[in-house]
Amino acid sequence: MTIDPRSHTPVYVQLADLLRLKIDSGELPAGSTMASEARLAQEYGIGRDAVRMAISLLRSEGLVNTMRGRGTLVREAPQRRQVELMAGGSVIARMPSGAERRSMQLDEGVPILEVHGPQGDVELLPGDEVELTRPKHT
Repeated sequence: MTIDPRSHTPVYVQLADLLRLKIDSGELPAGSTMASEARLAQEYGIGRDAVRMAISLLRSEGLVNTMRGRGTLVREAPQRRQVELMAGGSVIARMPSGAERRSMQLDEGVPILEVHGPQGDVELLPGDEVELTRPKHT
């Protein structure tokens, strides 16, 4: 696949799509380091700003982490744990504050779930590590 500069789709979105396909196919496995911004810009014939925007988009989707001095790494798919939503409970999905993100050690782009119990208790959970279930009725 190549990037078409004449397309109505911005080049950074096209690059993000190409990189996402490589991640999904396993060509870029979890834990691997992506090519540098300069290398990607050269390889695809686009500007470094477009490469930065594509990587930013992938980071916001939770697919990659950018670490100073190490580059951009493909994230491991998190293991999900099941959390049962109690009868009378509710859930709010939202983006965390900076302090919440740091205290929960969340990557950028990962939402949190506010799970409100029937007694008013609130539990904050990382959105990429939780599968909410309902109680089974027999």
